[in-house]
Order: sequence, then structure tokens, then C-alpha cells
Amino acid sequence: MDNQRLILFLIFSFSLIMLWEAWQKQGVPQVQPSTQTVAAAKSPAPGVADVPTPVAAPAPATIPATVAGAADSSAKVIARTDLYEAEISATGGDLTKLELLRHLSAEDRQRNLVLFEAKHAYAAQSGLIGQGLPNHKTVWQVSSGNADMKDGENELRVRLATSTSSGVRVAKTYVFRRGSYLIDVEFEIANGTGEAIAPHAYFQLTRDGRPPEGANSMMSTFTGPAFYSEADKFQKATFEDIAKNKAKVPAKTDNGWVAMVQHYFVSAWLPAGKGEREFYLRETSKDQFAAGVILPVATVAPGATGKLTVPLYAGPQEQDKLAKIAPGLDLVVDYGWLTMIAAPIFWALQWLHGFLGNWGWAIIVLTILIKAAFFPLSAASYKSMAKMRVLTPKLQKLKETFGDDKQRMNQAMMELYKKEKVNPLGGCLPILVQIPVFIALYWVLLGTVEMRGAPWLGWITDLSIRDPYFILPLIMGATMLIQTKLNPTPPDPMQAKIMLIMPVVFTGMFLFFPAGLVLYWTVNNVLSIAQQWQVNRMIERAGLKAH
Repeated sequence: MDNQRLILFLIFSFSLIMLWEAWQKQGVPQVQPSTQTVAAAKSPAPGVADVPTPVAAPAPATIPATVAGAADSSAKVIARTDLYEAEISATGGDLTKLELLRHLSAEDRQRNLVLFEAKHAYAAQSGLIGQGLPNHKTVWQVSSGNADMKDGENELRVRLATSTSSGVRVAKTYVFRRGSYLIDVEFEIANGTGEAIAPHAYFQLTRDGRPPEGANSMMSTFTGPAFYSEADKFQKATFEDIAKNKAKVPAKTDNGWVAMVQHYFVSAWLPAGKGEREFYLRETSKDQFAAGVILPVATVAPGATGKLTVPLYAGPQEQDKLAKIAPGLDLVVDYGWLTMIAAPIFWALQWLHGFLGNWGWAIIVLTILIKAAFFPLSAASYKSMAKMRVLTPKLQKLKETFGDDKQRMNQAMMELYKKEKVNPLGGCLPILVQIPVFIALYWVLLGTVEMRGAPWLGWITDLSIRDPYFILPLIMGATMLIQTKLNPTPPDPMQAKIMLIMPVVFTGMFLFFPAGLVLYWTVNNVLSIAQQWQVNRMIERAGLKAH
């Protein structure tokens, strides 16, 4: 295989790798000995619908109705803070709608992004497991209307209550804090019976299997449940595997959390500290899924009150903040097998942004720095291609001389390479070394929520979405065409045509790529053109045998 074919192969390989990563970034977690399948989780007991059941505990009896006339199933509370507008339903006391006030919708830039919503049946649910205790099917008492965090207040509490026919009173309180995407969910259980009770509490995230708004089929990212524990580390589960009972969840452990991940955003139940917990996954109905955790509540004696609080994170995937909230939570920004490379690249990009104050300029400077780091390797590659470019007329003459006698032609080519001291593979290794870095940077730019809504220059008002006027992709296509002209012309006419078509193909692909990615690629191409042009000129001036 001559140098032209290798270069062509590598370019196609790089593009295929990017597309494969994009289309298949639904990473099925590796099977680990300490994990259990979804099928291992017990199905709900008759009469309790989809309420989870602890594996180690007996199934609860049918849940009796709450006190008649105590609540209105249609009631809801709208809680407003500086970050959220949240809707809490009386049915289940669930968080059924969550609007993020500082993040715009990808489909309509005139409205805010809604994380929890009825469209995807996406909600945060919680309840108690035990005879007669309220769950996410119970109708709670709420005060209909609004609950606003007022100026000067740093905390907003929304309280719901219910009671059972046996005399157990339960309160569920949502605690919102100013400037925080953490929401505390507190259960308070007052035992008015004559016997001790030992309930469990469950906290789950429900969602359908469809991609979120603004999803791009050209750059598909993972949407679905994820778990973390010290033993099993970070694991994802696809909706498809859940439906087939093939998904894996951590075994019973004393640490860890459960999350629902989508591009740029995440919701996660984060039980604090060490303590017994049991994770589960299930398909509750057709294309409806639940991922959750079950926690024991300390035994509540007659006349006593038991309490349990679990934080819920619901917001953007800001890595530096997530790492401080819970161990491993920053891993929801998933770079896959390139994390070791991507993590320092993101750190560098973030540092440059802190210095420059603009993500677009940070991308440009980072691209220049990466190009400078690989300058010696790139120079070697371009030198090899420049020599091949000078050698092309002689190779073409050999082809004309030997015609279809490929064996003699290959022998003559090898003799020519040896005579002129040209290695046809010389430009390939440097390219191979750089590919992982470029792919890692690709995923950093794709997965960085800080890029969302970030302007660069002029018409580029959001680096996370496509160029509205396709100016950057067209410039990128032009730079690829110039690069093609600077490369040696393949002796095979079909190869030559493919090389000319590739800029058109890539331009078509990049029309729908986020502007930040196109900006990186364009800057990288411009730098490559400058370096390659300079090397070509030096080789042509000095002659083929210059070293």
C-alpha cells in the first residue's frame, strides 16, 4: 500500500471512528462479578403496582387507602427559586416538572429547558415501603398554589402530608436552596400505632426511552440510567437492555448513587455517607423505565418519629461542581475509553476560558497549543508527503512503463523509494499517534455543558449548536480542499477522485455539527495548511534528497 492509499485509509478511519463513537456511545457496562441483573430485582407484589420491594424484605401487604377526603389528587404546588420552577404533584408527592431557569431549550431558544416533564414521563418519585405506608401512588395533602423563594431568603421548603388508617402520619418535605441544584427530600414518619415499624424508603427516576430534545442523530450521546458504587465504579444501562432484563446494576452495597443521564444534564439520587442500600432497574410499562435505590429507615418505636433525608441533584453536568457533590458524580460526563486523555484536555480548555473569558477563543488557543505539541510529528508526516509529492511524476512514469504488470511495478517502486531514501509509510505513524487526542478533544467539545449557549463571534451565538448560516462548515470544506491540493496526487485516477470528493462529504457532515467542533476542525486545518505548505516549499527548493 502506497502512501496515498494509507493517508486515504487513515482519513476514512478517523471519520469512521468519530461516527462510530457518536452513533454507538450507548456504552453497555462490562459484566462484573459483583453486579446483578434487572431480573434479580423482585417484581412488585400484587396490589402495590410498580412500587419496588426490597429483595431481603417480605413483600408488603396491599396498601390501604389514605384517610378518605384528606387530599385532592389534582392539587399541585409550583415552587420557584433562582434556578428552578418546580411542579410537585399531590399524587405521589412527586417532582413531575422541573424547569431550569438558566438554561434555554435546544428546540426553542425563547423558552427555558424543562428537565422533568410529562412528555417523557420524566419524574423524580419517592415513597415508603411497608404495610399501609404512602408511596408514589398515594394522594398527599398539599397547599395548592405557589411557593416562591423571596428576596433575602436562602431556603424554600414545600411540605406534604398524609396519614394511614393505622395511625401512621408521614410528611414529605422538599428543601430548595438558593444557588444550588441540590434538592433535599425529607421523610418524617410519626408512629401512632401500638407497634414498632421498620419501613424502607425508595427513591427512583422514571423516564421513557426516547432521546431528549435537541438530540442529533449524527452525534448521538448516551441517554439512560447510570449507577456508581466504590466496588463497581461507574456503570450505564441502556433502555434496550433493561427491556430485555440484561442490564446490570450494582449489588447491595453501603455506598453509591443512581442517576438518569442525558446530553448536558443529569438527575441523581445521592444517599449521603455509608449505609445499606439496594439498587434496581425495571421497565414499569411499555417503553417506560425506572431506576432507583431502596434504603432502610431506622425502626420507629410506638409514639416516636423517624426521619430520612436524601438529596436529589437535577441540573447541568458541570464537572468541577459535580465532583464536589458526590464521589464519581462527575463521571456522568462520559468520555469512554479516552477519559485519561479527555480529562486533562477539558481542564486545559476550562483554564483557557477562565483566562480569555470566551469559549470560542479558548477552543482556538487550545487547538494551537495541541498543534504545537504535535509539531515535530506533524513535520515528519508532512515532510514524507512532500517527498512523495515530488516523487509522484516518477511514480506515474513507472505506471505507464509497466502497465498492468503490478509485480514488476511494485518492485520498481520499492527500488525507487530505496534510491531516493523515501519511506512511503513515513507520514502514517505521526497521524496514528494524534488520532486519539483529536477524538478525545472531539468528545470534550461535544459533551461540555459550559459550551451550551456560549457565544463566540458575530453570528455564532451558541457553540453547542450548528452554525445557523453554515459559514464555518463551508470554510472548513474549503480548507480541506486546499489540503487535498497540497497532498501528493494519487497515481490511481479513482483514488484521486475520492480525495477530491472527501471535502464535499465532510462539509455535508459538518453542516449539522456543533459550531464549537467545526471551529476546532477549521482552525486545525488552517494550521495544517500553513505547516504543510512551508514543508512542501522547503522540500521542493532543496530537492528530493535534502534531509
